[in-house]
Amino acid sequence: MGKRKHLMAERLKEERKNVAFAKLNNCPTSPRKMRIVADTIRGKDVFHALNILKFSKQDASNRLEKLLRSAIANWEAKNEGDRPEEANLVVSEIRVDSARMLKRLRPAPQGRAHRIRKRSNHVTIIVDSAK
Repeated sequence: MGKRKHLMAERLKEERKNVAFAKLNNCPTSPRKMRIVADTIRGKDVFHALNILKFSKQDASNRLEKLLRSAIANWEAKNEGDRPEEANLVVSEIRVDSARMLKRLRPAPQGRAHRIRKRSNHVTIIVDSAK
């Protein structure tokens, strides 16, 4: 690797030191329902977001809470010796993308069939320290 490329790689590595992420693939919830919950915690402080998810009554909030705890644990593993309370962690980005769709048929009147689409999604949470 050349000198310039090496310096660029080191700089990017240093920038990403305070960033951690967690992914949840093929979650059996429709993306629309998951986005409603995800929008409530986007840009919030990590511990405030955990409180919001803990007391939310939507089913998707339980999965997002577990995923957010995983992202915090990933941040702690990356920054050994630092405490997340002192680092002022923020949910900087949260993406909900559509995943595989199971297609089923339901009988309908007069010999027809209606298609049932069981949707699922991929969720990515990126946690960053606010400066």
